[in-house]
Amino acid sequence: NAFRGMAARPTVAVVGVGVMGRSMAVNLVKASFNVRVFTRRKESATIVLEAGAVWCDSIAEAVSSVDTVITMVGFPVDVQDVYMRPDGIINSARPGTLLIDMTTTKPSLAVEISKAAEAKGLSFLDAPVSGGDVGARNAMLSIMVGGSEEDFFRAQPVFNALGKTIVLQGPCGCGQHAKMCNQIAIASGMIGVMESLLYARKAGLDPETVLKSISTGAAASWSLSNYVPRVLKGDYAPGFFVEHFIKDMGIALEESARMDIDLPGLKLAKQLYEDVVTMGGAKYGTQSLYLALEKRAPSK
Repeated sequence: NAFRGMAARPTVAVVGVGVMGRSMAVNLVKASFNVRVFTRRKESATIVLEAGAVWCDSIAEAVSSVDTVITMVGFPVDVQDVYMRPDGIINSARPGTLLIDMTTTKPSLAVEISKAAEAKGLSFLDAPVSGGDVGARNAMLSIMVGGSEEDFFRAQPVFNALGKTIVLQGPCGCGQHAKMCNQIAIASGMIGVMESLLYARKAGLDPETVLKSISTGAAASWSLSNYVPRVLKGDYAPGFFVEHFIKDMGIALEESARMDIDLPGLKLAKQLYEDVVTMGGAKYGTQSLYLALEKRAPSK
């Protein structure tokens, strides 16, 4: 108990407890934070409430008397809504509250929210994460942070309960830019991982035996070790939704166009994932890219 002996445990509101936010909220409870939660569907918060968090019926109720607010929602429009609507976070949090958006969203939106927060006497960090459902469950996330050094250090106890690699990338918006770099690397890399699996199967090899060799050599990657075993089991359950990954790739392509750079690998990955959506896989995990590649391969 990191806060044993203190008069009051730090209080954190978590807005959004989906695949990622659920595990993150549980880890905050385990780290002895007093956690208040709000999400669209209360049933999504069952595990968090059973762990000891307190349910709130509205965003305003969740954030009005806490030290820190964490948001982990789906799309930029959701981020805009929970922060900027009349009864949202900006208008409901008390002055001095630290706001941390851990959703992957547009860098420009992070800057916009930061300015609105500052006008209300609030602090803001954009802090998207990488590591998927496994990293969230095991408190092993990589956290990419944009904001001031003062706010970054103030957030350390919260970040330490959620991840292991925690880096300040620069001012507000820079955390989101760093996450775009992460998603760009994953997108093209995932093509290679799933093409490799498809090749192994078509060549008549045992994919598990192949994995033993290539997962420890130069081809080793987190995606190879974590996603290929799921595909081999026919497990396409989401650690990260395809529709959210497409959203991220869209943001990265929008930003790259603004910077006048061409990213052909990212464009191809987005196209392939859109094929997964047409197959009904919007809510599948990102390992379902294999299905789009398999569909392109002629059967014998």
